[in-house]
Parts: sequence; structure tokens; C-alpha cells
Amino acid sequence: MNVDPLALLEAMAATVRAHAEELTALDQAIGDADHGINMRRGFDAIVESRDTLAGLPVGQMLQKAGMTLVMKVGGASGPLYGSLLMAIGKALPERPDLAAVAKAVEAGVQSVKQRGKSEAGDKTMLDVLVPVAEALSTAVEQGEAADRLLELVPERAVAGLEATRALRANKGRASYLGERSIGHLDPGARSSQLLIEAVCRTLGGRS
Repeated sequence: MNVDPLALLEAMAATVRAHAEELTALDQAIGDADHGINMRRGFDAIVESRDTLAGLPVGQMLQKAGMTLVMKVGGASGPLYGSLLMAIGKALPERPDLAAVAKAVEAGVQSVKQRGKSEAGDKTMLDVLVPVAEALSTAVEQGEAADRLLELVPERAVAGLEATRALRANKGRASYLGERSIGHLDPGARSSQLLIEAVCRTLGGRS
């Protein structure tokens, strides 16, 4: 799993570009109809700064990428995704092992909770991030192999995404819909699931 961290960011950006219209359509149903547009703008900006990011330790790279999202992405997505990447980057040692990655992901999730003043169950990206972080930590503690983690984590992300369909939104523009938000996938949960899938696919050597 020795992958250039810049390749991970580029894979995330490619996934966002490929699914931007879908994310916007999901957001049109229960939000501001700009999630895909905003996410694409932010990740395109990350890729455009690749010369600045190249060669940095993974932690510093993620912190800089997170700051780019904060500055470039409109709405709540920029601060939330930016906080996630910056907190993960800050928590990562220069040569992280799986245990360090699990702790860093948990730090990132806690940062999103604090920034968004939300928890799992509110129909947000946390409904994907929280179960993924928990599954990752548990699997590392149990000594699961890296290859198994790359299967388990995307599975948990998909399950978390699907769970948002039955939830009533408690945060953001979607919360204004009340019961009418039930039956829709949360766009932030979908983008989180897509990004997690892209990272795991790249780490596993799959294009």
C-alpha cells in the first residue's frame, strides 16, 4: 500500500468530477443544489496546486489540501471537509502505520462533529464517517490485514450512506423539510462514501 499521497488526492478529485452532477442532483432534492459544483471546485483547486503539494509529508499535504477546501468550497462542505482533512493531517506522524491512520481518522471525525455541531443520525456526512472510523479502529485493534481493511471500510461507508435514506435531517437546509427529507440519500454522505471508496481503491492498486 505504498502509494504517493498526492495520488490519493488526485483519485478523490477524479471521483468528485465524475459524480458532480449526481451530487448536485441529490442536493437539489433536499438542499441548495450546489454540492457537486462546490466539491468539484474545491478538489480541482487541490489538483491545480499539485506542484506545491508534491513532496510534502502526507500530514502536511492533507493540511494544505484541507485549507484549500475551506477557501474554495462554498456552503458547509468546505469547512467540514477542510476540517476533516486538516485534522487527519495534523494527527498523522511522518511515517504512519495502520494504528496511527485509525487514530488520525478518528481525530478528523471529531473535528467534523465539532465544526458541524452534529452527530451520527442527523443525516449528514457523519453517518458515513462515524461507522467507518469505528470499523477501522476495531479492525486495527483486532489485527486485521490491510487488504481486509480495504474491503471492510468501503462496505461500511456504503451501509452508512444507505442508512441516511430513512433518516430525518436535523442539520442544514435539509432540516427545513422536516419529514419530507426522509426517503432521500444525504448528498454529503454520498460524497463521503465516494471519497472513501476512491482512497481504498487507490491504496489497493485498483484504478
